[in-house]
Amino acid sequence: MEANDPFYRQGLRFFCTRCNKCCRHESGYVFLSEKDINRLASGLGLSNDRFLRTYTKKIHFGFTSRVSLLEQKNFDCIFWKNGGCSVYEHRPLQCRAFPFWPQNVESEESWEETATECPGIHLGPRHSHETIIEWLDKRTKEPFFEPK
Repeated sequence: MEANDPFYRQGLRFFCTRCNKCCRHESGYVFLSEKDINRLASGLGLSNDRFLRTYTKKIHFGFTSRVSLLEQKNFDCIFWKNGGCSVYEHRPLQCRAFPFWPQNVESEESWEETATECPGIHLGPRHSHETIIEWLDKRTKEPFFEPK
């Protein structure tokens, strides 16, 4: 394998078992793009402004800010209800793209570390190298929303 040839050249197996470990019990950020905000607000029948006021918080990073979904007191995602995602059909790119995040596929070691938390890694269909690249490229094409 060449130095710039990703370890996932032959693809990676993943099937979401709906264990919901990535949605619950630990604090974290679910950063939203403008498309995410539009999709979620529309799916909930809200204006974008109302959605942002009700379900998000602003996170400051030096000279910029991002918008993240709120969490429940136990750190579950704000949309975790009755054993599942209450906005599954409208969920953000960050949720749809998991586990194909840059930090998870930067090396075989990072992929295997993610597998210790995600029981769906190494199960189900093999996602092609091209499909993984498409997921990684979606973030570039759908950048984080930066509120004023």
